[in-house]
Amino acid sequence: MEEFTLAIIKEGSASSRRPEDEKLSIGANIAYGLQHVLTMYGGIVAVPLIVGQAAGLSPSDIGLLVTASLFAGGLATILQTLGLPFFGSRLPLVQGVSFSGVATMVAISGNGGIPSILGAVIAASLIGLLITPVFSRITRFFPPLVTGIVITTIGLTLMPVAAFWAMGGNNSSPDFGSPANIQLAATTLAIVLLLSKLGSASVSRLSILLALVIGTGIAYAVGMTDFSQVGNGPLFALPTIFHFGYPTFEIAAIVSMLIVIIVTLVETSADILAVGEIVETKVDSHRLGDGLRADMLSSILAPIFGSFTQSAFAQNVGLVAVTGVKSRYVVATGGLFLVALGLLPVMGRVVAAVPSSVLGGAGIVLFGTVAASGIRTLSKVDYHNNMNLIIVATSIGFGMIPIASPGFYEHFPAWVATIFHSGISSAALMAIVLNLLFNHFKAGNADQQSVFVAGTERTIRYKDIVRLRDGDYFLNGKLYDEKGIEIPMIPEGAH
Repeated sequence: MEEFTLAIIKEGSASSRRPEDEKLSIGANIAYGLQHVLTMYGGIVAVPLIVGQAAGLSPSDIGLLVTASLFAGGLATILQTLGLPFFGSRLPLVQGVSFSGVATMVAISGNGGIPSILGAVIAASLIGLLITPVFSRITRFFPPLVTGIVITTIGLTLMPVAAFWAMGGNNSSPDFGSPANIQLAATTLAIVLLLSKLGSASVSRLSILLALVIGTGIAYAVGMTDFSQVGNGPLFALPTIFHFGYPTFEIAAIVSMLIVIIVTLVETSADILAVGEIVETKVDSHRLGDGLRADMLSSILAPIFGSFTQSAFAQNVGLVAVTGVKSRYVVATGGLFLVALGLLPVMGRVVAAVPSSVLGGAGIVLFGTVAASGIRTLSKVDYHNNMNLIIVATSIGFGMIPIASPGFYEHFPAWVATIFHSGISSAALMAIVLNLLFNHFKAGNADQQSVFVAGTERTIRYKDIVRLRDGDYFLNGKLYDEKGIEIPMIPEGAH
């Protein structure tokens, strides 16, 4: 018994040294946790709004979809950050409804409605749970070369979201893209930068939250937002189990959703490894597997409350990088806020009053920081006499295709569009394949550098090397033989 107790104490001491296990004050947890919620709120409500409208639901039912997504996202976040045996990466990752399945769910809703979506999510997520051991054993195929590409692409692919928010967040609104919206976003950005420059570490870490609050206050003062709808509706409401009917299971819908689940597993693997890199903590195959299992378990349970597939939110990975607050307990507090928002619709209405333009101004810093973190990771990669530069260039370029041209895959089969419509999954898959092709399966690799790589480094011709003799050396730009006698060097073009 004493040995067992001692082992637990030793394990606890080792675990407390991990950056993500830092315990902050209650006030800090609340402030930083709320900051995480505000950062991802727009993203987590977007999916139920889109799917609900496509399914022809009433406004009240769409509202139930939104609160169910908040509630399920909160539970998934708590599971991912605090963990249970075999479930949860215990990293500062915010979970929520995955956007990668929107197109598929909209297509399914046209045939079987919401019950068919829920059934497809449950069945496909159960299959995903069974295949997580495969994904959890691929960490050796995610070196800094691959993770750096993915982190950089996450930041770059989120920039259009920041721009969309800055323009107003609703392209059907008459003031979408108006100077007023963009000025509000620019003001929020300026506040973030100003607060970040202050000497106070606590103010600097809360710069995003404070900028959102100040930006919202400015918007209220100039009439760009109002809180008149906050009091409309119930203060408290429990999620209704299977409110939209019991799930139905259709083979075609399940197969379509399984593709989404595989993409989600790839993206979540990348997010877990990315946040591990940012937090500077070890992520091995066991920890990755626990994180993926938490993702799949959350996705299996979410439809019970009326929500959909769950995955990590990339924008909150950026928030961890910006603030430097690595504690998983902060994110768990954010999960409690999400659960509360799911139970207290009034709180959701308060958060919903934050203008999209304000979120856009903060998003520029958040998402840009993600890209910068990826570039920093890529700077550690060895580019000498290998194909790594080509891997980086091709993967990031491939990941930018759906961002630069969203309709690029619209004439391809649905499964192709599902996999590659996301710049993150496109870049991740390309980076993994090219890393395997050039760095693991080396058969057929050329002995000489690619012309693209050679052009980036100093080179010397072989015919010049063979003219040197043993003992020759360079000193102050001149060539000497072993006896110290200078060897004349003929200028280029001379005869």
